[in-house]
Amino acid sequence: MKLPLRNLAYLWEEEKLIKIVKRDQPSRAIFFLTPILAIFLTLVAGGLIFFILGFKPFEALKFFFIVPIADMYGFSELLLKATPLCLIAIGLSFCFKSNNWNIGAEGQLTFGAIVSGGVALLFYDQEGFYILPIVIIAGAIGGMLYASIPAILKTYFNTNEILVSLMLVYVSKLILDYLVVGPWSNPEGFNFPETRQFSDSARLPLLAEGLRIHAGIFLALAAVVISWFIFYKTYLGFQMKVSGFSLKTAKYAGYKGKKMIILVFLISGACAGLAGVGEITGPIGQLHREVSPDYGFTAIIVAFLGRLHPVGIIFASLIVAITYLGAETAQIFMQIPKYTGQVFQGMILFFLLASDYLLFFKIKFTGFKK
Repeated sequence: MKLPLRNLAYLWEEEKLIKIVKRDQPSRAIFFLTPILAIFLTLVAGGLIFFILGFKPFEALKFFFIVPIADMYGFSELLLKATPLCLIAIGLSFCFKSNNWNIGAEGQLTFGAIVSGGVALLFYDQEGFYILPIVIIAGAIGGMLYASIPAILKTYFNTNEILVSLMLVYVSKLILDYLVVGPWSNPEGFNFPETRQFSDSARLPLLAEGLRIHAGIFLALAAVVISWFIFYKTYLGFQMKVSGFSLKTAKYAGYKGKKMIILVFLISGACAGLAGVGEITGPIGQLHREVSPDYGFTAIIVAFLGRLHPVGIIFASLIVAITYLGAETAQIFMQIPKYTGQVFQGMILFFLLASDYLLFFKIKFTGFKK
C-alpha cells in the first residue's frame, strides 16, 4: 500500500527516525576528522562530476591526483606549488586566530613581489652575496606595508578589513601591470609585459639540477617552526587565542586590541610578501603580469583545511597544491578544462564548512517507535 508523500512526511516527523542533537561542547575529535571527511567527499563529488562530463571517474581521478606526482619531477613541482601556499596560509593563521579577516593576501604577495623585484632590478648588472638577502627582506617589508593599510584603517577608522584587503588586491595588480608594461619593461624584450632577468645573485638557488624546486621551501619551513613556537610557547600566542575566542574577554584581560590587529596583519603581510619573492626569484627570475595563480586566495582554503595549525597547514598545502598540477595534467591527457582545479578547491572548502556542522551538532538515529 502506497502512502501519500504528506503522510510519509508526517510519519518521519512524528517518529523522529533521525534527530539533530546539540553537543554540550565542540568535539575535539571531529575538529581534526572533518578535514579528512571533506577531502573524501570532494573525491566522491569530483568522480561524479567527471562521470557526468562523460569521463571514467577513476581514470580521471588517477590523472588528477596520482599521475602528476608519479616521478621525481612531478613531486618537486608539488613542493614548488605548496611552498607559497604554506607560507601565505601560515601568515593568514595569525590573523584568523585573532579574529581578523585578511582576505587580501594575494595583493600583499603581489606588492611584495613588486618591491623585491624593484630591488633586484637595481642590482641586475651586479653580483654579490648580499643582494639576495636584501631582495628577500625588501619583499617581506613590501608585504607588511601593504597589509598595514587595512590594519590601520580598521584600527583607527573602523573600516571593514575584508572589503579593504580584498579591493587592494586589484590595486596591486594594476600597479604591477603598469610597471611591467611601462617604466620597468625590458628594453630588449620586444614589448612583452616583463622586466629584465634578475642577476644570479638576486635569485633563490635551485636545490637540484633539472628541477625547479628552489631554496624558498626553507623559508616556508622556517615560518612553520616559528609560528608553532609563537602559537604554543609564547604569551603572544596566548593573546591571539584569547582575542579570537572573545574580544570582550581580551579587553577585560588588558590586552591591547589595536596593537594586536596591526601586528597580526604585519606578520601575515610579511609571509605573503616572502611568497611573492619566491615566485619571482625562483625559476622565473623576473617580474611579469601573472606573478601568482591566485595563491593568496587559495591559501585561505589551506589555512582552514589545516585547522590553522602549522603542521596541519603543511599537509593541507600539499593536498591543495596537487589540484594545480592535476588540472594541468588532466587538461593535457584528457582534455578536461583546466579550471577543474578551481572547482576541486571550491568543493574542498564547501565540504569543510558543511562538515564543521558536526562540531556543534551530532546526528542521532533513534529508529521508528513501536
